[in-house]
Amino acid sequence: MTHAGPESLSARLHARLLAAIAAAGGWLPFDRFVAMALYEPGLGYYARGSRQFGAMPASGSDFVTAPELTPLFGRALARQVLQALDAAQADEVFEFGAGSGALAAQLLGALGDRVRRYSIVDLSGTLRVRQAERLAAWGDRVRWLDTWPAALHGVVVANEVLDAMPVQLLHWDGQRWFERGVAVHGDAFAWTDRITDLRLPNAGPFVPGTVTEIHPQAEAWIRTLADRLQRGAAFLIDYGFPEAEYYHPQRVGGTLMCHRAHLADTDPLADVGAKDITAHVNFTAIALGAQDAGLDVVGYTSQARFLLNCGLLDLLQGADLRTTAAAQKLLAEHEMGELFKVIGLSRGVHFDPIGFSAGDRSHTL
Repeated sequence: MTHAGPESLSARLHARLLAAIAAAGGWLPFDRFVAMALYEPGLGYYARGSRQFGAMPASGSDFVTAPELTPLFGRALARQVLQALDAAQADEVFEFGAGSGALAAQLLGALGDRVRRYSIVDLSGTLRVRQAERLAAWGDRVRWLDTWPAALHGVVVANEVLDAMPVQLLHWDGQRWFERGVAVHGDAFAWTDRITDLRLPNAGPFVPGTVTEIHPQAEAWIRTLADRLQRGAAFLIDYGFPEAEYYHPQRVGGTLMCHRAHLADTDPLADVGAKDITAHVNFTAIALGAQDAGLDVVGYTSQARFLLNCGLLDLLQGADLRTTAAAQKLLAEHEMGELFKVIGLSRGVHFDPIGFSAGDRSHTL
């Protein structure tokens, strides 16, 4: 059996996007463009079988996530998950966007028999295959779901999931707001703006020329979580800011970013399908959306503070130099420690999550 190479897949994705733009009248909203670029079956970045996750470019990967750096990330998070499972009197963990399966393996290994079932919801069929290989040792305790369960009773975890949801782009010219979308010039993709009634949640002021993002898909995901979570808690880990920082007047270019071979660039219209396209998370919108839908916000803090609260330093006792160096990347302000945040949400349980026991920043949301 032969498999199409990345160049062929990119050419087919390019042609499919050209057709989609033509069918839409010559202009495609950016969120629809990104949805195809990332998730188009068999062709999108997360659907073509390439390796996204890894610690070094030599592995053929494009970026590293915390569970890929060191298993201590999952072991520390497991302490918070265990506390929440006990509070909810539950024995099931739900992970959204499980990536390579590294975090699932770490949580299952740390939690042992305390987890009766580990349910994974992931859009990528190719990633499911890799997850199944990595998690084979846990047999039928692990299951994969195509859609949201009708009800969730347990603990939800999502590491770098919200940032992978397509965003809409808005452009302020000093007088009016425009939605930025994608058109075609010749055979190439090009930015084109249209006047819109869409607005940012923040009133500004904004510098003329500002381009930034709104996150309707991530906010819809939170509403669905609130609708399905009957009893339990959710811990969402991602890079982002509270609203006042996200829409700061100096952030004139927004947060849109692409990742390939552990390098970053800001042009999502180039090499489509061959690289990740992402935006930071507006955690204020996540918190407000959760509260409006009936969830409790039980904490918000930096990844570094969360992991320290969960005992990462204890887990480092006796660790070798490589493990210590990897853990330092999880904690350092100039690495992942400050940029990444953790927000905790709950319903129907009463407990004080250990991950937010010191350094809670909920007041900044």
